[in-house]
Amino acid sequence: MSPAFNEWLELALRWAHVFAGIMWVGTTYYFTWLDGRFSELEEQSRDAKPGDKQFVWMVHSGGFYAVEKQKVPQLMPRTLHWFKWEAAITWITGFLLFGLLFYHGGYLISLEDAPLAKGPAIGLSFGMLLAGWVVYDLLWKFCKNDALGIVISYALIVLTAWIGCKYFTGRAAYLQLGAMLGTIMTANVWMRILPAQRRMVAALKAGQPPNLEEGARAKTRSKHNTFIVMPVVFTMISNHYPGTYGSRYNWIILSALVLVGWAAAKMIRRA
Repeated sequence: MSPAFNEWLELALRWAHVFAGIMWVGTTYYFTWLDGRFSELEEQSRDAKPGDKQFVWMVHSGGFYAVEKQKVPQLMPRTLHWFKWEAAITWITGFLLFGLLFYHGGYLISLEDAPLAKGPAIGLSFGMLLAGWVVYDLLWKFCKNDALGIVISYALIVLTAWIGCKYFTGRAAYLQLGAMLGTIMTANVWMRILPAQRRMVAALKAGQPPNLEEGARAKTRSKHNTFIVMPVVFTMISNHYPGTYGSRYNWIILSALVLVGWAAAKMIRRA
């Protein structure tokens, strides 16, 4: 490919990736905020009569909106709106952009004294993308203690940061971790959240009670995504800050910034 074509392709992929990511993150935190408001309503209205409806009132762009939360919908609408393509487009464009710059463009490894040749480095990178999701999914499928799961998850992130900075360039290592976390987020949406919601909808249409435990598990994965996304956003823009990935302590800085991202997510979720 010619340099001019490469540049336009990178621009198109980056624009689509950032725009889709904005829509996905915005939707994620909007529903997180909305769920927080309903939790407040539930605490404030414990003496309410059975059957009383609770609404969150909002105003935006000249319109007023009353939103009601239904854990078990009593009437399925003709059109049910799903929020899924933002996640898919964000991941697809991100993976293509990562491949264009680091697999094809050669930024994955250093030009001199690289620990791995280009081929094995690409294999390690792709394998880490797959392994990240498998390990995360198994961990949170069987770990019933949130605190233990968080500690193990962070230990694995630190290990991933160290491996990435050892075998890849610092810039590639940061984006590698971001790509792994983004893959986990997307897989959560398409492999854990959406299938559970579809089964609940199918049960309702068949006149059967939905499995609310599936809804609770899907909500847990959605909660995880609100914490994962903060480090992902940083790694997306980390190539503008060589003082981080270019430092001799780059893997320590990356590990610390993950904690900062989790703390920021915690504050936003409480807002």
